[in-house]
Amino acid sequence: MDKFPKIGVPIIVLIIILIIVLAKSAVTIGSGEGGVLYRTFGGGVVTDEPPLEEGFHIIAPWNKVFVYEVRQQEIFENMKVLSSNGLEIQIDASAWYQPIYGDLGKLHQQKGEDYLQRVIQPAIRSAARSVVGRYTPEQLYSSKRDAIQEEIFAETKKILDNQYIQLNEVLVRDVTLPPTIKDAIERKLRQEQEALEYEFRISKAQKEAERQIIEAQGKADANKILSASLTDKILQDKGIEATLELSKSGNSKVVVIGSGDSGLPIILGNN
Repeated sequence: MDKFPKIGVPIIVLIIILIIVLAKSAVTIGSGEGGVLYRTFGGGVVTDEPPLEEGFHIIAPWNKVFVYEVRQQEIFENMKVLSSNGLEIQIDASAWYQPIYGDLGKLHQQKGEDYLQRVIQPAIRSAARSVVGRYTPEQLYSSKRDAIQEEIFAETKKILDNQYIQLNEVLVRDVTLPPTIKDAIERKLRQEQEALEYEFRISKAQKEAERQIIEAQGKADANKILSASLTDKILQDKGIEATLELSKSGNSKVVVIGSGDSGLPIILGNN
């Protein structure tokens, strides 16, 4: 019993050391993450091997692991940039990005864990300034919003090439103009719409007038042709036919043959 404390103390100390070593050696990589291994006595950041995958890993206690999220992430940017005529425009945009999994080691070694502030944000701001500077406020307000979104994405992606970052999308959520400029643009657009509506009404009235002229001309031509084709003989025949049809009715009447104009019959009778 007297010897137990002397033997027990080293054992307890050894157990504590083992626990500390295991705690320093055990690394768990969570879902959607990747680990970059840093070898303190073996060349620093490991860039020639794949990152540590999700799950439990044992490493040397003197080494370190830097964990990066490799899912798609989103950054929001509120920027003030200048249009082509020097007016200040505010743009609210967001970008979808993620680090390239196989290049996590190089990203950590060359850019660091704060690569978002060092690389992505400056790239988006530079691209936005370059693209917006090509357009007037009126173009930005109306027809060019989709175009600037695509151009900002293309230019940002070009800047991020070889930066070990994958850019998936850039979304322009809002373009805010100075109030006076916005009001002037809206007034101009309303006036343009009113002018287009007025031109449409004039065009419609002109087409209706042309239609009526064509219709009247057609009737006049038809009457002219019909008049030219009618002879006295034809009129007499038509009159006789009409007289015969009327004579068949049940009403009492007197038919005087050859007493009308041009020798046509006259029908006298009660209704």
